[in-house]
Amino acid sequence: MSLSKQQLAKSRVLVVGDAMLDRYWHGAVERISPEAPVPVVKVTREEERIGAAANVAYNVITLGAQASFLGVVGDDEPGHRLEALLRETGIATHLKRDPGLKTTVKLRVIGRHQQLLRMDFENEPDHEALALQNETFALLAPKHDAVLFSDYGKGGLAHIGTMIAAARAGRKSVLVDPKGSDYSRYSGATVITPNRAELQQVVGSWRDTDELRAKAQNLREALKLDALLVTLGEDGMTLFDAQGDSHVEAQAREVFDVTGAGDTVIATLAALVGAGMGLRDAMPLANKAGGIVVGKFGTATVSYEELFS
Repeated sequence: MSLSKQQLAKSRVLVVGDAMLDRYWHGAVERISPEAPVPVVKVTREEERIGAAANVAYNVITLGAQASFLGVVGDDEPGHRLEALLRETGIATHLKRDPGLKTTVKLRVIGRHQQLLRMDFENEPDHEALALQNETFALLAPKHDAVLFSDYGKGGLAHIGTMIAAARAGRKSVLVDPKGSDYSRYSGATVITPNRAELQQVVGSWRDTDELRAKAQNLREALKLDALLVTLGEDGMTLFDAQGDSHVEAQAREVFDVTGAGDTVIATLAALVGAGMGLRDAMPLANKAGGIVVGKFGTATVSYEELFS
């Protein structure tokens, strides 16, 4: 099943989750430090990209759909930089500022096209900022076709249960990229998209496909989900729903960087579902998008032309 550019352009996705700024310092490595056995990187180029849940919204936009982003940031330089980047990309931006919060920054030092070091700057938002986020969510959700929660475990989705219930009461499709071992907070969503390791954290390991099927369907029913989409890396992905399960193989291509592949998969799924496509039809396209993005460096995105070519 295909969608025209016009159909996809009408799809409105509200992305809620942990905002993050990805910074890259690129440089040349020509010697080892005399102070310690570490490489010396002479930084020649700095780069900034939208990260985490904000990158999911960016993926929705580059596909050609409409995206709004709701998140909490600090009243600091990275927070203002992230807001500027979001606005430049055409994302309708609704950021709540928490003066006590450090906007999450992941700084990666790259030498000879390899990541040498990553430094994380972060802490958790306070409840006042999160309460403001709830109020804005109640106003925004009715204006969108699909609601996507991207959980990076940074505390920005403390009230996710309330928001899922409100969105479902408004008959919206709700998609969740989960985190952690307690999935009860995602109860009632349309679909959640754990990867293999994330699902094992919740249901334990499985010996074969039959055992995976039983565990996935039990979890789906316990959480009252329409579907559970498990991404299995090089083994593709499987959608478990009331009709049974549907599997697609991974798109064979050179894997350059898996950063953000999960973001692309769920963003594609949300944009297509928002345009009226069913999950079973949308899944192979989301799988294709994930295959395209792992062939690119860093947190990357996919265009309409790449997806439907």
